[in-house]
Amino acid sequence: MTNYALRVPESLLAYVRQVAEEEQVSMNQFFVTAIAEKVSALKTEAYFRDRKARGDLAAFDDWLATSPDVPPLKGDDLY
Repeated sequence: MTNYALRVPESLLAYVRQVAEEEQVSMNQFFVTAIAEKVSALKTEAYFRDRKARGDLAAFDDWLATSPDVPPLKGDDLY
């Protein structure tokens, strides 16, 4: 594991201290979790952006047109 000195404004640090205490976690755990959540959000955004770029709406429309026009099976209907 690596150490990293982090400069945090005192007002933000006070809030982090309060939230970490309420959540019963260390400040270190709070910071690591917050960083992990942000990285995950950015990676998820990139994943869907890449998927969108590979999408083919015309092919999807063709696939949809081949779907049978039948009522839903029992249990699959909307409530």
